[in-house]
Amino acid sequence: MIVMKFGGTSVGDAKMIRNTASVVLRMKDRKPVVVVSAVSGITNQLIELAKSAPEKMAEIYEAIKLRHIGIMKELGTTSGLLDNDLMGLKACADRIAGEGLNKETLDEMQSFGERMSTKIVAFEISRHGLKADAVNSFEIGLLTDENFGNAEPLEEAYALLGKHIRAMDSVPVVTGFLGKTRKGEITTLGRGGSDYSAAIVGAAIDAEEIQIWTDVNGIMSTDPKMVASAKTIESISFAEAAELAYFGAKVLHPKTIKPAMAKNIPVKVLNTFEPENKGTTIAKDPSNGKSIVKAIAYKKSSTLIIIQSTRMLGAYGFLSRLFRVFEKYRKSVDVISTSEVSVSLTIDSDENLESILEELESIADIKVLEGRTVISIVGEGMKSTPGISARTFSAIARQKVNIEMISQGASEINLTFVVDGSSTETAVKALHKEFFGE
Repeated sequence: MIVMKFGGTSVGDAKMIRNTASVVLRMKDRKPVVVVSAVSGITNQLIELAKSAPEKMAEIYEAIKLRHIGIMKELGTTSGLLDNDLMGLKACADRIAGEGLNKETLDEMQSFGERMSTKIVAFEISRHGLKADAVNSFEIGLLTDENFGNAEPLEEAYALLGKHIRAMDSVPVVTGFLGKTRKGEITTLGRGGSDYSAAIVGAAIDAEEIQIWTDVNGIMSTDPKMVASAKTIESISFAEAAELAYFGAKVLHPKTIKPAMAKNIPVKVLNTFEPENKGTTIAKDPSNGKSIVKAIAYKKSSTLIIIQSTRMLGAYGFLSRLFRVFEKYRKSVDVISTSEVSVSLTIDSDENLESILEELESIADIKVLEGRTVISIVGEGMKSTPGISARTFSAIARQKVNIEMISQGASEINLTFVVDGSSTETAVKALHKEFFGE
């Protein structure tokens, strides 16, 4: 069995859904399990619907309804395929209008995108003679914790999913992004969580392969929108892919790799619109280990916090006290660098930032630099290869870009530094030319 995950652009309209169905049909002999995202743009509309004033809700609901009905008509069905979901969506909106929005109802609202897209995709696959059935992941065992908006699967979810999926006599078309608590409340796995869902399903059924179908030819050496000459990486290790995803490569959700790594299941990143392209293979031992530097990733709109205090010198417990502040506000730290009397770190959002800074200022002097970009050069064996750092910083220096923070040592496969956001494109292009020749 294989898992085939299709993102929003792959199911964005009737033409794309036909194309997606044809890609699935080509793989029918490999017993595909299909995982799909919502129709492109719909999740954002559902969030807008949930957060809108009651008088605006009817307009947004109608737009969502008409988008899906239009797709179905183009595909040749005017049946009541989505009637129950549309009624459920309307009821959810009415409940929010009357009782107000909370994190539980926001997750429920967002769930309708995948609940409708799976039915449309299953219909189109079945129309071509391959029996397919839409199933909600939360109804076939994807149990999660109660961290609404960014839920994690419970351990028993894997066995439950595997049991249900193996028992099906048709192609399962499974909702990505969604789960359910033990109490029966719908949860979401975070934005981009359909990738994560695909990996969870893959691990649950011990899949031969997990395929992530998107709109680019695999993982690129950098963002092709910034560097037109960016190249497809033929193969890459799990560790490299995880680093790239975390530091801004947009092809994969950062958590996707974890379940695949645990079961040593290869992951392929492929292009729905160029299915003959080999894309990128992510595996434990990738085949092309010739190039040390595999890719350059970047994460914009980061905030650099510089924390200085002479009380750190020779003291124990200071860092523990420092990071308890971030733990208190559930704030993840991306990059960190330390010296005898200072700590520099980056965070990727300003949520709770004012409260965090207020507590930090009680124990140290604080400097905050917003609008920064974290740039990461990723490749196996970089730490033990002479000259990588010299080439990196020479290329940056030639462009007169100032580096405000450097982090290397915690990982053998990445060299990370921070620059002012206005220098992002200059730095990335210089590094790509240095390591990839163009």
